[in-house]
Amino acid sequence: MKVKKIPMRMCIACHEMKTKKEMLRIVKNKEGAVFIDYSGKAAGRGAYICDNPDCIRKLKKNRLLNKVFSSEIPMEIYEKIEEDFFAKK
Repeated sequence: MKVKKIPMRMCIACHEMKTKKEMLRIVKNKEGAVFIDYSGKAAGRGAYICDNPDCIRKLKKNRLLNKVFSSEIPMEIYEKIEEDFFAKK
């Protein structure tokens, strides 16, 4: 019997490798909208971050999405992501 490969992703904040299911996906679609993709299937460029409050805070503090998406992401987007994350918890 063939063993199914488990997809691994790296957190952009702490650089830890974890399974895709343990991570949150942040997407920038072709219209330029940036949001948390809870389904993991939204179209667009994705970046993964741990489902961990410390990593979410580090994301905002260091403005990590600017580097990942190679564009200027407004601070309001970081605040919205942080708000959505803590509202879900």
